[in-house]
Amino acid sequence: MKIAMIGTGYVGLVTGTCFSELGNDVICVDNDIEKIKKLNKEIIPIYEPGLEEMVKKNRNEKRLSFTSEIEDAVKESEIIFIAVGTPPKENGEADLSSVEKVSAVVADVMTDYKLVVGKSTVPVNTGKWIKKTINIRNARGIDFDVASNPEFLREGSAINDFLFPDRIVIGVESERAKNILCELYKPVDAPILVTDIESAEIIKHASNSFLATKISFINAISIICERAGADVEMVAKGMGLDKRIGKDFLKAGAGFGGFCFPKDLSAFIRIAENLGYDFRLLKEVERINDEQKKLIVKKIKENLWNLNGKSVGILGLSFKPDTDDIRYAPSIDIIGELLQEGVKIKAYDPKAMERMKVIIPGITYCKDPYEVCEDSDALVVLTEWDEFKNLKVKKIKKLLRTPILIDGRNIFDPKSIEDEGFIYSGVGRK
Repeated sequence: MKIAMIGTGYVGLVTGTCFSELGNDVICVDNDIEKIKKLNKEIIPIYEPGLEEMVKKNRNEKRLSFTSEIEDAVKESEIIFIAVGTPPKENGEADLSSVEKVSAVVADVMTDYKLVVGKSTVPVNTGKWIKKTINIRNARGIDFDVASNPEFLREGSAINDFLFPDRIVIGVESERAKNILCELYKPVDAPILVTDIESAEIIKHASNSFLATKISFINAISIICERAGADVEMVAKGMGLDKRIGKDFLKAGAGFGGFCFPKDLSAFIRIAENLGYDFRLLKEVERINDEQKKLIVKKIKENLWNLNGKSVGILGLSFKPDTDDIRYAPSIDIIGELLQEGVKIKAYDPKAMERMKVIIPGITYCKDPYEVCEDSDALVVLTEWDEFKNLKVKKIKKLLRTPILIDGRNIFDPKSIEDEGFIYSGVGRK
């Protein structure tokens, strides 16, 4: 099939590349000319395992191309995926201006049938606005359909999530649109849930909000565990063995980040408000997540006493391992608060340092974890990279000025670390 993927951010680039891997002809479009120039030189703007190799393979096989000319891409394609950014406004609502612009261009240039599919995470009823926008500008009366196909890609495992998903959700209002999308996804072995457009739009927000709720729930439990002398890791394991609950997303730590959970949570709260419902549960999920980042700073204070002039080493800047994404990463707020307290920061991350340098230039970025430890008064783990789990503990202890380890992701065994002479503080652990 001939596909135009409008927007080459994280979702658009991964999805467009994977569609080409399935044998489709895909044109990825972006109005960022410099980004397109880099992609045409096979310079990938994000880190995602396996993506660079897949882009090169499908470009060489002439199934994947990149352009800034949206009009040409729309004319040449039957299916138009809208994967542009929907950043949050100050009030938490999603900014849909880019979605509207793309819809208008489609209406202006289409000369034959088009299936316009919302791929970006958008508020419910966005499909109706896309359809209305195209109808208003569709002076020639060209036939078209609008559909919703929310993405469920996790950074760090996005290609696997696309090729081997738990489910595929398509929201349609015509048999033609349903048949086209079912045919498109035929090579993927996964159940396809066909719904109305509004239900498909809500599924994405509801899913992310529920997962964020699980994380905040176990973080709240971690506070109770600390005060009661229990171990949140054992509590989470006991809960997760219940098939009704499951073990995923029951990992206490420094709080969730990334672009999806915080943005989608806030947007869903606003969506509910606009529909006349006060979603107080999700507001509490947000509050717990904010408090969890402050809890890490509190642990540092409790172990170092006076912070001004102290040196703290930070391991991990990305919001999760296997990505260079720092959007809404807990590290940003935690480092910011430490800097306000007069703390000197040394930091290391396998992939995210160049992005963090743009946001926080005034700290020391190190070549490896051991350089971070040199003469630091405490070491703080904020991302659970595998590299950190395999560090030489004895070497770390010798390098640190004081053997204080704040384990914000519970990657170490407390007893083993304390047996090595560390002062250890995890999240929800004895």
